[in-house]
Amino acid sequence: MDPSQAKERIETLRADLHRHNHNYYVLNSPEISDKDFDMLMKELEKLEKEFPQFDDPLSPTKRVGSDLTKGFEHVIHARPMMSLSNSYSIEEVDDWFIRVRKALEGEDFDIVGEMKFDGTSISLTYSHGRLVRAVTRGDGTQGDDVTANVKTIRSIPLQLQPGDWPEEFEIRGEILMPWEVFERLNAERAYNEEPLFANPRNAASGTLKMQDSREVARRHLDARFYYLLSDDLPADNHYANMEAAARWGFKVSKAMRLLHSLEEVNDYVDYWDVHRKELPVATDGLVFKVNSLRQQLNLGFTAKSPRWAIAFKFNPENACTRLRFVSFETGRMGIVTPVANLEPVLLSGTIVKRASLHNDDIIRELDIHEGDWLYVEKGGEIIPKITGVEVSRRDPEATPIRFVDRCPVCGTPLVRIFGEAAWCCPNHYGCRPQITGKIEHFCARRMMDIDGIGEETAELLFDCGLVERIADLYDLTPEQLQKLDRLGEKSAKRIIDGIEQSKKVPFERVVYALSIPNVGETTAKRLASSVKNMDTMQAMSVEELTSIPDVGPVIAQCIYDFLRDPVNIDNISRLRAAGVQMSLSEEKLAPKGTSLEGKSIVISGVFAHHSRDEYKDLIEREGGKNVGSISKKTSFVLAGENMGPSKREKCEKLGIPMISEDEFLGMIAETSN
Repeated sequence: MDPSQAKERIETLRADLHRHNHNYYVLNSPEISDKDFDMLMKELEKLEKEFPQFDDPLSPTKRVGSDLTKGFEHVIHARPMMSLSNSYSIEEVDDWFIRVRKALEGEDFDIVGEMKFDGTSISLTYSHGRLVRAVTRGDGTQGDDVTANVKTIRSIPLQLQPGDWPEEFEIRGEILMPWEVFERLNAERAYNEEPLFANPRNAASGTLKMQDSREVARRHLDARFYYLLSDDLPADNHYANMEAAARWGFKVSKAMRLLHSLEEVNDYVDYWDVHRKELPVATDGLVFKVNSLRQQLNLGFTAKSPRWAIAFKFNPENACTRLRFVSFETGRMGIVTPVANLEPVLLSGTIVKRASLHNDDIIRELDIHEGDWLYVEKGGEIIPKITGVEVSRRDPEATPIRFVDRCPVCGTPLVRIFGEAAWCCPNHYGCRPQITGKIEHFCARRMMDIDGIGEETAELLFDCGLVERIADLYDLTPEQLQKLDRLGEKSAKRIIDGIEQSKKVPFERVVYALSIPNVGETTAKRLASSVKNMDTMQAMSVEELTSIPDVGPVIAQCIYDFLRDPVNIDNISRLRAAGVQMSLSEEKLAPKGTSLEGKSIVISGVFAHHSRDEYKDLIEREGGKNVGSISKKTSFVLAGENMGPSKREKCEKLGIPMISEDEFLGMIAETSN
């Protein structure tokens, strides 16, 4: 390759890697596998070494990706969180082992084998046995302070039991979403026609960065820990230190093993390549570390990773099977999704028969033809994903799969959603799966909680002409229901009682139940708390809606259009007449006091008695105003533990008072309990 060709390839690789870094670390939506990313990075490293004249200080090889998110305080790591070099074959692990032996000049050494858990990296700092800070890996130099969210993870100790732990130490690990929780979360998202998480890693990362710690708690995250750092460690080797951490109450993998030879390392790889599928959390490989801390120190680091450790990545399990046909399915919000129906194939312990093709763009990119042999793998070991086509086995007469241009159910011409790859059926009030899907959604437990109306009953009520709009539910009578197939007197009474009880469901859940496009549960809560009642929401402009936290221009336009549709106007009017709650309750509307009236308050740090969100609610109920940044207009800062130094400096510069948690609770006459 001559210099001009090398320059062009280097620039292409840098652009691609910058984009993939952004997708992975910022958007949590990777386009390529970890292995493909590493291959691109290795190619770029090789070219930059061969052609140093094209060196660039901003090259992806000079840095690691960042998951820094606005809204969280950035914290500089006391010790950088470096990434590990990756390998994809036992031969590469063997080469690393030989390099270590050579660098140690024949000195005996042991290796610690561990699972490489597929989550999001975290660093916890403890002082005098108490958790004081949790920080994400970020770019390796600094990360986001997510202490409030980490405190909701029950497997992470907040206060250590008496033991031999150092007064100050840092422990690193992975925040994980167990398979069981991941499947439940994706089932909820599929039901709400929200994009599915590709794997538990993305789900864990997205959850850890949520602004609402209560929602984080609901998702039941877990953690595993794998490295201890302190100036006063209990032992001079990694294995003993992790055993100590396990005694202190940290979740340390029971798969961790002390290995004494290259043969034992290879046996460890062979064993876990099979048995990792039995674990309750996702893994994507193994990690091998030199056990002795003294030897680790002597081996040192490269610019990006320690020489005393290496990661071994498992290849995802895949298979090649024949496409039977592609079905097109219309969901509750009208989105038409293509689904590959496959000849059954065993993959990661389960039979795979179907895999979503997501949208028209994916079908075109893969160039799928009728009867093709398709490669399918378990994305994140759970979601079947079509990754390619075996063109050599294609029938020469096979025709390309074409996306339908009409709704497969009602026949309405489809429309492309602006700025997206999705096609939608615009017949929102005449298309059967959209109508029955909205009825089922409205009645679900976390919406109106009308017991007895699931998917089958919603379809039955529609097919019998009893319910075409959700407001029709409130006109149902026991006599009408008792006449229907599969519904007896008891079932009819349960449904009628559920409908009556639904009139007490709070306004924020009503907003979610209405099936407003792009308005999920969290946005519905924020919307309801901001607008207070339906009349106000219906009168708001797009600009006014956009000013609400978590409501961007696209969501604001969806809300605005939904509330001006004649069908929805009539529906909401009838729901109001039936007694459904159309405003926040008096308890939520009425302030509990006026002790903070007229005050603008900034919250910073970590708290012991209440969460940040609870303090925000408390401030509003006492007549105060929550503000995000410190200025001359700030009345005071509610300062918890580990308040950021930059904020503290700004307070001192502007003369803004810093009130402790206990002082604040005393101000509003609330006990610490």
